[in-house]
Amino acid sequence: MSNKLLRGTFVLTLGTYISRILGMIYLIPFAAMVGTNGGGLFQTGYAQYTIFLSIATAGFPAAVSKFVSKYNAVGDYETSRRMFKAGIFVMLVTGFIAFAILYMLAPQFAIMSLAENELNGITVEDATLVIRMVSIALIVVPLMSLIRGFFQGHQSMGPTAVSQVVEQLVRIVFLLASTYLIMNVLNGGLVLAVGYATFAAFVGAIGGLIVLFIYWIRRKHTLLAMKENVVETVSMPLGKMFREVFRYAGPFVFVGLAIPIYNYIDTVTFNRAMLQVGNDQSYTMDMYSVLLLYVPKLVMIPVSLATAFGLTLIPTITESFTNNNRTLLHKQIDQTLQLIMLLVLPAVVGLSILAGPAYNVFYAGTSEEIGKQILMWYAPVALLFSLFTVNAAILQGLNKQKLAVISLVIGIIVKLALNTTLIELYEGVGSILATAAGYLVSLIYGFAMIKRHSGYSFRLLVKRTVLISMLCMFMGLAVSVIQSILGIFINYADGRTNAVLVTCVSVAIGGAIYIYLAYRSHLLEKIMGNRLNRFLPKRRNHEN
Repeated sequence: MSNKLLRGTFVLTLGTYISRILGMIYLIPFAAMVGTNGGGLFQTGYAQYTIFLSIATAGFPAAVSKFVSKYNAVGDYETSRRMFKAGIFVMLVTGFIAFAILYMLAPQFAIMSLAENELNGITVEDATLVIRMVSIALIVVPLMSLIRGFFQGHQSMGPTAVSQVVEQLVRIVFLLASTYLIMNVLNGGLVLAVGYATFAAFVGAIGGLIVLFIYWIRRKHTLLAMKENVVETVSMPLGKMFREVFRYAGPFVFVGLAIPIYNYIDTVTFNRAMLQVGNDQSYTMDMYSVLLLYVPKLVMIPVSLATAFGLTLIPTITESFTNNNRTLLHKQIDQTLQLIMLLVLPAVVGLSILAGPAYNVFYAGTSEEIGKQILMWYAPVALLFSLFTVNAAILQGLNKQKLAVISLVIGIIVKLALNTTLIELYEGVGSILATAAGYLVSLIYGFAMIKRHSGYSFRLLVKRTVLISMLCMFMGLAVSVIQSILGIFINYADGRTNAVLVTCVSVAIGGAIYIYLAYRSHLLEKIMGNRLNRFLPKRRNHEN
Protein backbone atom coordinates (compact mmCIF):
# COMPACT_ATOMS: atom_id res chain seq x y z
CA MET A 1 0.00 0.00 0.00
CA SER A 2 2.85 2.36 0.77
CA ASN A 3 4.29 1.82 -2.71
CA LYS A 4 0.88 2.52 -4.22
CA LEU A 5 0.53 5.68 -2.15
CA LEU A 6 4.02 6.82 -3.11
CA ARG A 7 3.36 6.14 -6.78
CA GLY A 8 0.02 7.97 -6.58
CA THR A 9 1.61 11.00 -4.93
CA PHE A 10 4.29 11.10 -7.63
CA VAL A 11 1.72 10.83 -10.45
CA LEU A 12 -0.45 13.57 -8.97
CA THR A 13 2.53 15.85 -8.35
CA LEU A 14 3.82 15.28 -11.87
CA GLY A 15 0.41 16.01 -13.40
CA THR A 16 0.01 19.18 -11.36
CA TYR A 17 3.49 20.39 -12.23
CA ILE A 18 3.08 19.70 -15.97
CA SER A 19 -0.23 21.56 -15.87
CA ARG A 20 1.40 24.58 -14.20
CA ILE A 21 4.30 24.61 -16.64
CA LEU A 22 1.85 24.57 -19.56
CA GLY A 23 -0.10 27.36 -17.87
CA MET A 24 3.04 29.46 -17.89
CA ILE A 25 4.37 28.66 -21.36
CA TYR A 26 1.17 29.60 -23.22
CA LEU A 27 1.59 33.20 -22.04
CA ILE A 28 4.58 33.60 -24.38
CA PRO A 29 2.51 33.60 -27.61
CA PHE A 30 -0.54 35.06 -25.82
CA ALA A 31 1.41 38.10 -24.58
CA ALA A 32 2.87 38.58 -28.06
CA MET A 33 -0.66 38.72 -29.54
CA VAL A 34 -2.55 40.81 -26.96
CA GLY A 35 0.19 42.85 -25.21
CA THR A 36 -0.30 44.54 -21.85
CA ASN A 37 -3.75 45.91 -22.66
CA GLY A 38 -5.05 42.44 -23.45
CA GLY A 39 -3.20 40.96 -20.50
CA GLY A 40 -4.77 43.48 -18.14
CA LEU A 41 -8.24 42.76 -19.51
CA PHE A 42 -7.63 39.00 -19.24
CA GLN A 43 -6.51 39.39 -15.62
CA THR A 44 -9.58 41.47 -14.79
CA GLY A 45 -11.82 38.59 -15.87
CA TYR A 46 -9.79 35.78 -14.35
CA ALA A 47 -9.37 37.44 -10.96
CA GLN A 48 -13.13 37.43 -10.41
CA TYR A 49 -13.44 33.87 -11.71
CA THR A 50 -10.72 32.50 -9.40
CA ILE A 51 -12.36 33.94 -6.29
CA PHE A 52 -15.83 32.70 -7.24
CA LEU A 53 -14.48 29.25 -8.11
CA SER A 54 -12.84 28.97 -4.71
CA ILE A 55 -16.09 29.99 -3.03
CA ALA A 56 -18.19 27.65 -5.18
CA THR A 57 -16.05 24.61 -4.42
CA ALA A 58 -15.36 25.75 -0.82
CA GLY A 59 -12.72 23.05 -0.37
CA PHE A 60 -15.48 20.50 -0.95
CA PRO A 61 -13.64 18.21 -3.45
CA ALA A 62 -10.60 17.80 -1.17
CA ALA A 63 -12.89 17.25 1.81
CA VAL A 64 -14.91 14.61 -0.08
CA SER A 65 -11.62 12.89 -0.94
CA LYS A 66 -10.78 12.71 2.76
CA PHE A 67 -14.34 11.57 3.63
CA VAL A 68 -14.33 8.80 1.02
CA SER A 69 -10.88 7.62 2.06
CA LYS A 70 -11.95 7.47 5.72
CA TYR A 71 -15.10 5.39 5.16
CA ASN A 72 -13.52 3.14 2.53
CA ALA A 73 -10.77 2.35 5.04
CA VAL A 74 -13.34 0.77 7.37
CA GLY A 75 -15.19 -0.92 4.51
CA ASP A 76 -18.26 1.35 4.51
CA TYR A 77 -18.45 1.90 0.75
CA GLU A 78 -22.16 2.67 0.81
CA THR A 79 -21.60 5.84 2.84
CA SER A 80 -18.90 6.88 0.36
CA ARG A 81 -21.31 6.42 -2.54
CA ARG A 82 -24.02 8.44 -0.80
CA MET A 83 -21.59 11.28 -0.15
CA PHE A 84 -20.46 11.24 -3.78
CA LYS A 85 -24.03 11.45 -5.11
CA ALA A 86 -24.94 14.23 -2.68
CA GLY A 87 -21.70 16.05 -3.51
CA ILE A 88 -22.50 16.06 -7.23
CA PHE A 89 -25.80 17.78 -6.51
CA VAL A 90 -24.12 20.33 -4.19
CA MET A 91 -21.41 21.19 -6.72
CA LEU A 92 -23.96 21.62 -9.51
CA VAL A 93 -26.03 23.96 -7.34
CA THR A 94 -23.14 26.03 -5.95
CA GLY A 95 -21.53 26.20 -9.39
CA PHE A 96 -24.69 27.50 -11.01
CA ILE A 97 -25.30 30.00 -8.18
CA ALA A 98 -21.71 31.29 -8.47
CA PHE A 99 -22.13 31.60 -12.25
CA ALA A 100 -25.41 33.50 -11.90
CA ILE A 101 -24.04 35.95 -9.32
CA LEU A 102 -20.83 36.64 -11.23
CA TYR A 103 -22.71 37.01 -14.53
CA MET A 104 -25.25 39.46 -13.09
CA LEU A 105 -22.75 41.50 -11.06
CA ALA A 106 -20.11 41.60 -13.82
CA PRO A 107 -20.60 45.37 -14.49
CA GLN A 108 -19.99 46.17 -10.81
CA PHE A 109 -16.85 44.01 -10.69
CA ALA A 110 -15.63 45.60 -13.91
CA ILE A 111 -15.85 49.16 -12.57
CA MET A 112 -14.17 48.07 -9.31
CA SER A 113 -11.21 46.66 -11.26
CA LEU A 114 -10.81 49.44 -13.84
CA ALA A 115 -11.44 52.25 -11.31
CA GLU A 116 -12.84 54.39 -14.16
CA ASN A 117 -15.39 54.00 -16.96
CA GLU A 118 -12.51 53.64 -19.39
CA LEU A 119 -8.86 52.74 -18.74
CA ASN A 120 -6.41 53.04 -21.63
CA GLY A 121 -9.10 52.19 -24.18
CA ILE A 122 -10.62 49.35 -22.10
CA THR A 123 -14.21 50.19 -21.12
CA VAL A 124 -16.43 48.81 -18.38
CA GLU A 125 -18.50 47.14 -21.11
CA ASP A 126 -15.37 45.39 -22.40
CA ALA A 127 -14.43 44.09 -18.96
CA THR A 128 -18.06 43.05 -18.34
CA LEU A 129 -18.05 40.92 -21.50
CA VAL A 130 -14.82 39.16 -20.48
CA ILE A 131 -16.05 38.49 -16.93
CA ARG A 132 -19.31 37.05 -18.22
CA MET A 133 -17.57 34.78 -20.73
CA VAL A 134 -15.29 33.25 -18.10
CA SER A 135 -18.15 32.91 -15.60
CA ILE A 136 -19.69 30.09 -17.67
CA ALA A 137 -16.86 27.80 -16.56
CA LEU A 138 -18.24 27.93 -13.00
CA ILE A 139 -21.08 25.61 -14.06
CA VAL A 140 -18.66 22.79 -14.92
CA VAL A 141 -15.39 23.17 -12.98
CA PRO A 142 -16.75 22.49 -9.44
CA LEU A 143 -18.34 19.23 -10.66
CA MET A 144 -15.08 18.18 -12.30
CA SER A 145 -13.17 18.94 -9.09
CA LEU A 146 -15.54 16.78 -7.04
CA ILE A 147 -15.10 13.77 -9.35
CA ARG A 148 -11.34 14.17 -9.08
CA GLY A 149 -11.67 14.19 -5.30
CA PHE A 150 -13.75 10.99 -5.42
CA PHE A 151 -11.04 9.19 -7.41
CA GLN A 152 -8.35 10.49 -5.05
CA GLY A 153 -10.34 9.19 -2.09
CA HIS A 154 -9.83 5.71 -3.59
CA GLN A 155 -6.07 6.33 -3.85
CA SER A 156 -6.50 6.57 -7.63
CA MET A 157 -4.45 9.60 -8.66
CA GLY A 158 -4.13 8.85 -12.38
CA PRO A 159 -7.55 10.24 -13.39
CA THR A 160 -6.85 13.55 -11.64
CA ALA A 161 -3.35 13.90 -13.09
CA VAL A 162 -4.36 13.01 -16.67
CA SER A 163 -7.52 15.14 -16.60
CA GLN A 164 -5.53 18.14 -15.29
CA VAL A 165 -3.06 17.91 -18.16
CA VAL A 166 -5.77 17.33 -20.78
CA GLU A 167 -7.86 20.19 -19.37
CA GLN A 168 -4.88 22.53 -19.61
CA LEU A 169 -3.94 21.38 -23.11
CA VAL A 170 -7.49 21.80 -24.44
CA ARG A 171 -7.78 25.20 -22.78
CA ILE A 172 -4.48 26.44 -24.19
CA VAL A 173 -5.13 25.16 -27.73
CA PHE A 174 -8.57 26.78 -27.78
CA LEU A 175 -7.26 29.99 -26.18
CA LEU A 176 -4.37 30.50 -28.59
CA ALA A 177 -6.31 29.39 -31.68
CA SER A 178 -9.32 31.60 -30.95
CA THR A 179 -7.13 34.60 -30.08
CA TYR A 180 -5.14 34.27 -33.30
CA LEU A 181 -8.18 33.71 -35.53
CA ILE A 182 -10.21 36.56 -34.05
CA MET A 183 -7.37 39.08 -34.20
CA ASN A 184 -5.64 38.09 -37.44
CA VAL A 185 -8.25 36.35 -39.61
CA LEU A 186 -11.70 37.54 -38.54
CA ASN A 187 -10.60 41.04 -37.42
CA GLY A 188 -12.83 40.73 -34.37
CA GLY A 189 -10.69 42.98 -32.18
CA LEU A 190 -8.80 42.66 -28.90
CA VAL A 191 -11.79 42.56 -26.55
CA LEU A 192 -13.54 39.68 -28.33
CA ALA A 193 -10.25 37.77 -28.56
CA VAL A 194 -9.61 38.12 -24.81
CA GLY A 195 -13.23 37.17 -24.12
CA TYR A 196 -12.79 33.88 -25.96
CA ALA A 197 -9.41 33.41 -24.25
CA THR A 198 -11.19 33.41 -20.89
CA PHE A 199 -14.05 31.27 -22.26
CA ALA A 200 -11.33 28.66 -22.87
CA ALA A 201 -11.62 27.79 -19.15
CA PHE A 202 -15.06 26.29 -19.90
CA VAL A 203 -13.80 24.43 -22.99
CA GLY A 204 -10.84 23.02 -21.05
CA ALA A 205 -13.12 21.88 -18.24
CA ILE A 206 -15.27 19.96 -20.73
CA GLY A 207 -12.09 18.21 -21.92
CA GLY A 208 -11.17 17.31 -18.35
CA LEU A 209 -14.69 16.01 -17.66
CA ILE A 210 -14.56 13.77 -20.73
CA VAL A 211 -11.31 12.21 -19.48
CA LEU A 212 -12.84 11.57 -16.05
CA PHE A 213 -15.94 10.06 -17.66
CA ILE A 214 -13.75 7.67 -19.70
CA TYR A 215 -11.92 6.62 -16.53
CA TRP A 216 -15.24 6.10 -14.79
CA ILE A 217 -16.56 3.85 -17.58
CA ARG A 218 -13.37 1.78 -17.56
CA ARG A 219 -13.20 1.39 -13.79
CA LYS A 220 -16.81 1.37 -12.64
CA HIS A 221 -16.83 -2.42 -12.22
CA THR A 222 -13.54 -2.57 -10.33
CA LEU A 223 -13.61 0.70 -8.40
CA LEU A 224 -13.33 0.20 -4.65
CA ALA A 225 -16.62 2.05 -4.15
CA MET A 226 -18.41 -0.67 -6.12
CA LYS A 227 -17.49 -3.42 -3.62
CA GLU A 228 -20.02 -4.73 -1.19
CA ASN A 229 -19.77 -3.36 2.33
CA VAL A 230 -17.59 -5.33 4.72
CA VAL A 231 -19.24 -3.62 7.70
CA GLU A 232 -22.83 -2.86 8.45
CA THR A 233 -23.75 0.56 7.10
CA VAL A 234 -24.98 3.07 9.64
CA SER A 235 -27.65 5.20 8.03
CA MET A 236 -25.97 8.57 8.55
CA PRO A 237 -28.28 11.56 7.96
CA LEU A 238 -27.20 13.81 5.11
CA GLY A 239 -26.95 16.76 7.48
CA LYS A 240 -24.42 14.94 9.64
CA MET A 241 -22.45 13.86 6.55
CA PHE A 242 -22.25 17.42 5.29
CA ARG A 243 -21.23 18.76 8.69
CA GLU A 244 -18.32 16.32 8.71
CA VAL A 245 -17.32 17.21 5.15
CA PHE A 246 -17.47 20.96 5.78
CA ARG A 247 -15.38 20.49 8.92
CA TYR A 248 -12.72 18.94 6.67
CA ALA A 249 -13.27 21.57 3.97
CA GLY A 250 -12.70 24.70 6.08
CA PRO A 251 -8.89 24.65 6.17
CA PHE A 252 -8.65 23.66 2.49
CA VAL A 253 -10.75 26.59 1.29
CA PHE A 254 -9.06 29.23 3.44
CA VAL A 255 -5.47 28.19 2.78
CA GLY A 256 -6.20 27.61 -0.91
CA LEU A 257 -7.60 31.13 -1.13
CA ALA A 258 -4.36 32.79 0.04
CA ILE A 259 -2.78 33.68 -3.30
CA PRO A 260 -6.13 34.41 -5.07
CA ILE A 261 -7.19 36.79 -2.29
CA TYR A 262 -3.88 38.66 -2.32
CA ASN A 263 -4.14 38.86 -6.10
CA TYR A 264 -7.73 40.06 -5.95
CA ILE A 265 -6.90 42.80 -3.47
CA ASP A 266 -4.46 44.18 -6.03
CA THR A 267 -7.00 43.73 -8.84
CA VAL A 268 -9.52 46.06 -7.18
CA THR A 269 -7.09 48.57 -5.63
CA PHE A 270 -4.07 48.90 -7.93
CA ASN A 271 -5.53 50.94 -10.80
CA ARG A 272 -7.37 53.30 -8.47
CA ALA A 273 -4.26 53.94 -6.36
CA MET A 274 -2.06 54.50 -9.42
CA LEU A 275 -4.47 56.95 -11.04
CA GLN A 276 -5.03 58.73 -7.73
CA VAL A 277 -1.41 59.96 -7.66
CA GLY A 278 -1.41 61.12 -11.28
CA ASN A 279 -0.01 58.20 -13.29
CA ASP A 280 -1.24 58.09 -16.87
CA GLN A 281 -3.59 55.32 -17.99
CA SER A 282 -1.19 53.61 -20.41
CA TYR A 283 1.56 53.25 -17.80
CA THR A 284 -0.96 52.09 -15.21
CA MET A 285 -2.36 49.36 -17.48
CA ASP A 286 1.12 48.20 -18.45
CA MET A 287 2.17 47.77 -14.83
CA TYR A 288 -1.18 46.24 -13.88
CA SER A 289 -0.88 43.42 -16.41
CA VAL A 290 2.81 42.78 -15.71
CA LEU A 291 2.33 42.78 -11.94
CA LEU A 292 -0.81 40.65 -11.77
CA LEU A 293 -0.59 38.32 -14.79
CA TYR A 294 2.80 37.97 -16.45
CA VAL A 295 5.34 38.08 -13.60
CA PRO A 296 3.42 35.86 -11.10
CA LYS A 297 3.54 33.01 -13.62
CA LEU A 298 7.34 33.12 -13.55
CA VAL A 299 7.50 33.41 -9.76
CA MET A 300 5.36 30.28 -9.35
CA ILE A 301 8.09 28.08 -10.94
CA PRO A 302 10.24 27.70 -7.81
CA VAL A 303 7.13 27.68 -5.60
CA SER A 304 5.60 24.72 -7.45
CA LEU A 305 8.79 22.69 -7.43
CA ALA A 306 9.57 23.23 -3.76
CA THR A 307 6.08 22.66 -2.40
CA ALA A 308 5.73 19.51 -4.53
CA PHE A 309 8.72 18.06 -2.64
CA GLY A 310 7.92 19.55 0.74
CA LEU A 311 4.23 18.69 1.01
CA THR A 312 4.84 14.97 0.39
CA LEU A 313 6.30 14.88 3.92
CA ILE A 314 3.18 16.33 5.58
CA PRO A 315 1.23 13.03 5.99
CA THR A 316 4.15 11.63 7.96
CA ILE A 317 4.04 14.69 10.21
CA THR A 318 0.38 13.94 10.96
CA GLU A 319 1.23 10.32 11.83
CA SER A 320 4.12 11.30 14.12
CA PHE A 321 1.99 13.87 15.94
CA THR A 322 -0.85 11.38 16.40
CA ASN A 323 1.59 8.80 17.83
CA ASN A 324 3.17 11.48 20.06
CA ASN A 325 6.61 10.73 18.60
CA ARG A 326 8.05 14.20 19.17
CA THR A 327 11.61 13.32 18.14
CA LEU A 328 10.52 12.08 14.73
CA LEU A 329 8.01 14.93 14.40
CA HIS A 330 10.69 17.57 14.96
CA LYS A 331 13.01 15.83 12.49
CA GLN A 332 10.27 15.79 9.83
CA ILE A 333 9.41 19.48 10.34
CA ASP A 334 13.12 20.30 10.13
CA GLN A 335 13.52 18.32 6.91
CA THR A 336 10.45 19.88 5.31
CA LEU A 337 11.43 23.49 6.05
CA GLN A 338 15.11 22.97 5.24
CA LEU A 339 14.17 21.36 1.93
CA ILE A 340 12.13 24.42 1.02
CA MET A 341 15.05 26.71 1.88
CA LEU A 342 17.53 24.53 -0.03
CA LEU A 343 15.44 24.57 -3.21
CA VAL A 344 13.68 27.92 -3.22
CA LEU A 345 16.21 30.38 -1.82
CA PRO A 346 18.81 29.89 -4.60
CA ALA A 347 16.02 29.89 -7.20
CA VAL A 348 14.63 33.25 -6.09
CA VAL A 349 18.11 34.79 -5.74
CA GLY A 350 18.98 33.70 -9.27
CA LEU A 351 15.61 34.82 -10.66
CA SER A 352 15.96 38.23 -9.03
CA ILE A 353 19.49 38.76 -10.40
CA LEU A 354 18.50 37.52 -13.86
CA ALA A 355 15.20 39.43 -13.84
CA GLY A 356 15.95 41.24 -17.13
CA PRO A 357 16.89 38.29 -19.35
CA ALA A 358 14.43 35.91 -17.60
CA TYR A 359 11.51 38.24 -18.28
CA ASN A 360 12.61 38.72 -21.88
CA VAL A 361 12.74 34.95 -22.44
CA PHE A 362 8.97 34.85 -21.98
CA TYR A 363 7.71 38.34 -22.74
CA ALA A 364 10.20 40.04 -25.06
CA GLY A 365 8.63 43.23 -26.38
CA THR A 366 6.01 43.45 -23.61
CA SER A 367 6.86 46.30 -21.20
CA GLU A 368 10.39 44.98 -20.68
CA GLU A 369 11.66 47.66 -18.28
CA ILE A 370 8.58 47.39 -16.08
CA GLY A 371 8.80 43.60 -16.20
CA LYS A 372 12.45 43.59 -15.14
CA GLN A 373 11.77 45.85 -12.15
CA ILE A 374 8.69 43.95 -11.00
CA LEU A 375 10.31 40.51 -11.37
CA MET A 376 13.43 41.61 -9.48
CA TRP A 377 11.30 42.61 -6.48
CA TYR A 378 8.66 39.90 -6.82
CA ALA A 379 11.04 36.89 -7.03
CA PRO A 380 11.98 36.88 -3.30
CA VAL A 381 8.28 36.75 -2.39
CA ALA A 382 8.25 33.23 -3.87
CA LEU A 383 10.11 32.08 -0.76
CA LEU A 384 7.32 33.49 1.43
CA PHE A 385 4.68 31.77 -0.74
CA SER A 386 6.44 28.42 -0.32
CA LEU A 387 6.99 28.78 3.41
CA PHE A 388 3.37 29.85 3.97
CA THR A 389 2.02 26.82 2.09
CA VAL A 390 4.18 24.41 4.08
CA ASN A 391 3.58 26.33 7.31
CA ALA A 392 -0.19 25.96 6.90
CA ALA A 393 0.16 22.29 5.96
CA ILE A 394 2.23 21.60 9.10
CA LEU A 395 -0.42 23.29 11.25
CA GLN A 396 -3.04 21.05 9.65
CA GLY A 397 -0.81 18.05 10.30
CA LEU A 398 -0.73 19.11 13.97
CA ASN A 399 -4.55 19.22 13.89
CA LYS A 400 -4.50 23.01 14.33
CA GLN A 401 -6.49 23.95 11.24
CA LYS A 402 -8.08 26.98 12.88
CA LEU A 403 -4.65 28.47 13.53
CA ALA A 404 -3.81 28.16 9.83
CA VAL A 405 -6.95 30.14 9.04
CA ILE A 406 -6.11 32.78 11.65
CA SER A 407 -2.62 33.05 10.16
CA LEU A 408 -4.10 33.73 6.72
CA VAL A 409 -6.62 36.29 8.00
CA ILE A 410 -3.94 38.26 9.87
CA GLY A 411 -1.84 38.45 6.71
CA ILE A 412 -4.77 39.60 4.59
CA ILE A 413 -5.55 42.37 7.09
CA VAL A 414 -1.94 43.59 6.86
CA LYS A 415 -2.10 43.50 3.05
CA LEU A 416 -5.36 45.51 3.02
CA ALA A 417 -4.01 48.05 5.49
CA LEU A 418 -0.78 48.74 3.59
CA ASN A 419 -1.64 48.14 -0.05
CA THR A 420 -3.09 51.44 -1.26
CA THR A 421 -0.60 53.60 0.62
CA LEU A 422 2.42 51.62 -0.61
CA ILE A 423 1.15 51.56 -4.20
CA GLU A 424 0.74 55.34 -4.12
CA LEU A 425 4.30 55.66 -2.84
CA TYR A 426 6.14 52.96 -4.80
CA GLU A 427 3.72 51.87 -7.56
CA GLY A 428 4.06 48.15 -8.42
CA VAL A 429 6.88 47.64 -5.95
CA GLY A 430 4.56 48.96 -3.23
CA SER A 431 2.05 46.20 -3.97
CA ILE A 432 4.83 43.61 -3.69
CA LEU A 433 6.00 45.07 -0.37
CA ALA A 434 2.44 44.90 0.99
CA THR A 435 2.16 41.27 -0.11
CA ALA A 436 5.51 40.42 1.48
CA ALA A 437 4.47 42.12 4.73
CA GLY A 438 1.21 40.16 4.83
CA TYR A 439 2.89 36.81 4.29
CA LEU A 440 5.68 37.65 6.72
CA VAL A 441 3.22 38.41 9.53
CA SER A 442 1.33 35.17 8.74
CA LEU A 443 4.59 33.21 8.88
CA ILE A 444 5.67 34.71 12.20
CA TYR A 445 2.33 33.80 13.75
CA GLY A 446 2.29 30.33 12.13
CA PHE A 447 5.82 29.46 13.26
CA ALA A 448 5.04 30.65 16.79
CA MET A 449 2.03 28.33 16.87
CA ILE A 450 4.07 25.41 15.51
CA LYS A 451 6.63 25.97 18.28
CA ARG A 452 3.92 26.21 20.94
CA HIS A 453 1.97 23.10 19.94
CA SER A 454 4.78 20.79 18.83
CA GLY A 455 7.71 21.95 20.97
CA TYR A 456 9.75 22.38 17.80
CA SER A 457 13.03 24.33 18.07
CA PHE A 458 14.08 26.53 15.15
CA ARG A 459 17.78 26.47 16.11
CA LEU A 460 18.88 23.94 13.49
CA LEU A 461 16.70 25.54 10.79
CA VAL A 462 18.22 28.97 11.47
CA LYS A 463 21.73 27.50 11.43
CA ARG A 464 21.16 25.74 8.10
CA THR A 465 19.41 28.81 6.64
CA VAL A 466 22.46 30.95 7.43
CA LEU A 467 24.66 28.43 5.59
CA ILE A 468 22.28 28.27 2.62
CA SER A 469 22.20 32.09 2.51
CA MET A 470 26.00 32.22 2.39
CA LEU A 471 26.08 29.72 -0.48
CA CYS A 472 23.42 31.75 -2.29
CA MET A 473 25.53 34.89 -1.89
CA PHE A 474 28.48 33.19 -3.60
CA MET A 475 26.18 31.81 -6.30
CA GLY A 476 24.50 35.19 -6.79
CA LEU A 477 27.83 36.96 -7.09
CA ALA A 478 28.94 34.42 -9.71
CA VAL A 479 25.69 34.77 -11.67
CA SER A 480 25.98 38.55 -11.63
CA VAL A 481 29.58 38.40 -12.91
CA ILE A 482 28.65 35.88 -15.61
CA GLN A 483 25.75 38.05 -16.76
CA SER A 484 28.02 41.09 -16.92
CA ILE A 485 30.66 39.25 -18.93
CA LEU A 486 28.05 37.87 -21.34
CA GLY A 487 26.61 41.38 -21.61
CA ILE A 488 29.83 42.53 -23.28
CA PHE A 489 29.14 40.22 -26.23
CA ILE A 490 25.37 39.61 -26.04
CA ASN A 491 22.63 42.14 -25.36
CA TYR A 492 19.67 40.19 -23.96
CA ALA A 493 17.35 43.10 -24.81
CA ASP A 494 17.96 42.56 -28.54
CA GLY A 495 15.62 39.59 -28.75
CA ARG A 496 14.34 36.39 -27.18
CA THR A 497 17.20 34.26 -28.54
CA ASN A 498 19.82 36.41 -26.83
CA ALA A 499 17.79 36.42 -23.60
CA VAL A 500 17.54 32.60 -23.66
CA LEU A 501 21.30 32.28 -24.20
CA VAL A 502 22.20 34.66 -21.36
CA THR A 503 19.67 33.04 -19.00
CA CYS A 504 20.62 29.44 -19.74
CA VAL A 505 24.39 29.98 -19.45
CA SER A 506 24.00 31.97 -16.22
CA VAL A 507 21.59 29.47 -14.66
CA ALA A 508 23.75 26.48 -15.64
CA ILE A 509 26.96 27.91 -14.19
CA GLY A 510 25.24 29.40 -11.13
CA GLY A 511 23.36 26.17 -10.43
CA ALA A 512 26.54 24.09 -10.77
CA ILE A 513 28.37 26.39 -8.34
CA TYR A 514 25.53 26.18 -5.78
CA ILE A 515 25.28 22.38 -5.99
CA TYR A 516 29.06 21.99 -5.70
CA LEU A 517 29.23 24.27 -2.64
CA ALA A 518 26.25 22.50 -1.05
CA TYR A 519 27.96 19.15 -1.65
CA ARG A 520 31.36 20.22 -0.32
CA SER A 521 29.78 21.68 2.81
CA HIS A 522 27.86 18.39 3.39
CA LEU A 523 24.63 20.39 3.23
CA LEU A 524 23.03 18.15 0.60
CA GLU A 525 23.54 15.00 2.63
CA LYS A 526 22.39 16.59 5.87
CA ILE A 527 19.11 17.80 4.38
CA MET A 528 18.34 15.19 1.73
CA GLY A 529 19.55 12.23 3.76
CA ASN A 530 20.73 8.82 2.58
CA ARG A 531 18.67 9.02 -0.61
CA LEU A 532 21.53 11.01 -2.21
CA ASN A 533 24.32 8.59 -1.36
CA ARG A 534 24.03 6.57 -4.55
CA PHE A 535 24.26 9.74 -6.68
CA LEU A 536 27.12 11.47 -4.86
CA PRO A 537 30.80 10.51 -5.34
CA LYS A 538 32.52 8.76 -2.46
CA ARG A 539 34.29 11.14 -0.10
CA ARG A 540 37.85 10.58 0.98
CA ASN A 541 38.31 9.50 4.58
CA HIS A 542 39.74 12.83 5.78
CA GLU A 543 36.56 14.60 4.62
CA ASN A 544 34.33 12.55 6.90
